[in-house]
Amino acid sequence: MRPGFQEHRIHQMFEVSVLLKGAHAVIECVGGLLLAFTSTTTILSLVERLTQDELVEDRGDFIANYLLAWSQTFSVETQHFYAFYLLSHGIVKLALVGGLLMRKLWAYPASLVVLGLFIAYQIYRYTHTRSAGLIVLTVFDLIVMVLVWHEYRLLRRHLPVD
Repeated sequence: MRPGFQEHRIHQMFEVSVLLKGAHAVIECVGGLLLAFTSTTTILSLVERLTQDELVEDRGDFIANYLLAWSQTFSVETQHFYAFYLLSHGIVKLALVGGLLMRKLWAYPASLVVLGLFIAYQIYRYTHTRSAGLIVLTVFDLIVMVLVWHEYRLLRRHLPVD
């Protein structure tokens, strides 16, 4: 395999991973805004409607029962926390994604720091939740970090020396 071809493939993986991070950031922002402007009563009502048919069909449905129990204890404080959490993470990630796609030098180390902090928090949360989704997200973030670091090294190598 030609070295230039391999670098091109790595760059393509970098771009795709950054675009996926951007899409995830948009979803976080939309979710944060929806949470911020939706009442807990509306959330409970929506979950009840979504789980009603499933619970009629199977009263022991684990997911439906879990969602229903979760929605019944979903407090305004929890709602505000998740709205802020999603919106702030989404905005930070969108800024970093924009900087990376525009090849802004500051965005590379900033992205590495932010992804490192996200990974640390995800590992911390995993110790409490044992959520496989957090492991998947952490592995993806580690891959993105390697790609960002690789791109940063290439970009710095090709900068004119002052």
